[in-house]
Amino acid sequence: MRRALMAFGVLFVLASVVQFAQGPPPGNPMLGTWKLDPAKSKFSPGPALKGQTAKLEAADGGMKVVADRIESDGKPTHFEWTAKFDGKDYPVKGDPGRDAVSVRKIDDYTLEITNKKAGKVLSTIPAVYAHDGKSRTETTIGTNPQGQKIENVTVWAKQ
Repeated sequence: MRRALMAFGVLFVLASVVQFAQGPPPGNPMLGTWKLDPAKSKFSPGPALKGQTAKLEAADGGMKVVADRIESDGKPTHFEWTAKFDGKDYPVKGDPGRDAVSVRKIDDYTLEITNKKAGKVLSTIPAVYAHDGKSRTETTIGTNPQGQKIENVTVWAKQ
């Protein structure tokens, strides 16, 4: 009986060490501060953004995004939006290229974001988050404010 208890204790300690070494269970991989990697991104037709940092936080049934972007001409743009994952339109503040966004959560690692200006859909973005929570890829398909067809693939790293 004593041997069995000791064996159980050793197994318990080993299991605890293995669990601790793996780290805490992953949280929401979408949340956190994200930085655009322009070198790994593709902007068609271009020109490419010089950079962007976005902070994503949990909000009631959705998320809040606060972002600072450096446009291709070097001008800074600060924008914010908060949206539920219900596919309804929510206002975007500060982004001259859009005034509304709608978001649907496809699964724990994928969002579908729709950008609008004056009620017209400009683009859709499947945003796919890596299972390790370290990166995400967004593919923007639609038209830019000038009416040109766009297909941008942006790569982001969690900070």
